[in-house]
Amino acid sequence: MYVLDTSAFIHEFETDEPVATIPAVRDELDDAQAYRYDAMEGAGMHIQIPDENTLQTVRQAAKRTGDATVLSETDVRLLAAAVELDAVLVTDDYAMQNAADDLDVDVEVIAQEGIDEHRDWRYQCQGCGREFDEHRERCPICGSQLTRKNPS
Repeated sequence: MYVLDTSAFIHEFETDEPVATIPAVRDELDDAQAYRYDAMEGAGMHIQIPDENTLQTVRQAAKRTGDATVLSETDVRLLAAAVELDAVLVTDDYAMQNAADDLDVDVEVIAQEGIDEHRDWRYQCQGCGREFDEHRERCPICGSQLTRKNPS
């Protein structure tokens, strides 16, 4: 089974395998892509509503990888749907791919190249340069803003 992200509808992903998605994806689509979603739903596409425990598992994984601040609620729900359905996630979103790797969810990309390495992002203070594992709005030492930093 495949769980389809918004990009799958935009780029007209096709498969003979069963597909699923979440209701929030429909809200991100316009015109032809929205009609495609509706047609696929009418043809039997599964609509998954992830449970709260799985959503929490995904949020914890996103914190571990440093992607929690860039994943939308829709992204989190899509990842949770893929976990619950033991499905392949179809997305071009790099942060989703990184979190999926941590969750042992297989990913298929559409229009872009997929990630070639897993990253556990760090956060660096723009003032004093200290690094932190978890995202905060401000540095607890000097009060400056933190930015996401590539760990390599």
